[in-house]
Amino acid sequence: MDFGLFLMPLHPPERLVADTYDDDLQTLMVADELGYREAWIGEHFTSGWENIPCPDLLIAKAAGRTRRIRFGTGVTLMPFHQPLEVALRAATLDHLTRGRFMLGVGSGGINLDRRAFGIELSAADAAALTREGIEAVVKVWSGEPIVHHGKFFQIDLSSPDQQIKTGLALRPYQQPHPPVAIAGVSRASAGLALAGEHGWIPMSTNFIPPDALPLHWQAVERGASFAGRSASRRDWRIAREIYVAENHEEAIRDAREGAMARAFRDYMLPLVGSGARGLEAFMPADRQLPNEAITIDYLIENIWVVGTPDECAAKLRSLYDTVGGFGTVLMIGHDWYPDSVKWFRSLELFATKVMPQVAELVPA
Repeated sequence: MDFGLFLMPLHPPERLVADTYDDDLQTLMVADELGYREAWIGEHFTSGWENIPCPDLLIAKAAGRTRRIRFGTGVTLMPFHQPLEVALRAATLDHLTRGRFMLGVGSGGINLDRRAFGIELSAADAAALTREGIEAVVKVWSGEPIVHHGKFFQIDLSSPDQQIKTGLALRPYQQPHPPVAIAGVSRASAGLALAGEHGWIPMSTNFIPPDALPLHWQAVERGASFAGRSASRRDWRIAREIYVAENHEEAIRDAREGAMARAFRDYMLPLVGSGARGLEAFMPADRQLPNEAITIDYLIENIWVVGTPDECAAKLRSLYDTVGGFGTVLMIGHDWYPDSVKWFRSLELFATKVMPQVAELVPA
């Protein structure tokens, strides 16, 4: 098992945005030194809590301050972008990082983002648009003359002028192209089936309980089977809320009273709960619960990975066994200011005390 970060990011909206960006950069630099393999940066347009509408800009700055860690957009929201623009910006980042870049894509889940852009899409159309968009991005990366006349997008790179080198699209540093990842939130995720179909990285949200995560892998395998591929669990990323402390009581107290609890109490639970399905995403696979049952203590006991290093390692082993194996766990980033020392200590304990205990878990 390998390990990385997923920074949505989550910051209390009363904080100065510039300060939160500095905190994110510090987190990425510390993670690089501690050996975290990768970090994914979210994209949101109208959220006071998830305050980075341009993750590629943060990645560009962070790349210059780090040495080894790889960066991904987590995720680029295709309904808000033209695929040619995505392909060119991603190729630029791939060169700037000398191949430390990955492109994650999704359709977006905040309705006010779509309203702000004047976008009206059904769930089915959002999924179809995301598929068309990312498939067009990969075509652009090929460097070949292409014409794309789709339902949602138009691209014409059919007649480049080879003499003066115009009409060409920048190709990425990595060949044939940077790794592509698809994020899955719903349990029957069309996005994860798309990942399986193309051999791309599947990423599972931090919301889904362990016993429901196998549904995500079934979607990946379904897509792979459709395309005649074999899906590898080594590619599967699972995001989790993780907090590690030296003793059990401290870990539980900090999780219950600190940054993670506030982010969920004030933002995540109200946001997800405002949807048509309420807090179903957090519920066990075999039964429905009332929304009011999804409390911070429920999350600590059933979904989050909280405890001492030994306890967190045991919980990751249990998660691994429950889902049948996966390749990388992604720690969700939280804003612990003014108690940031707790966050950085948790990062360190996870890297130095937890991961060595589970590193030998390698899925077939």
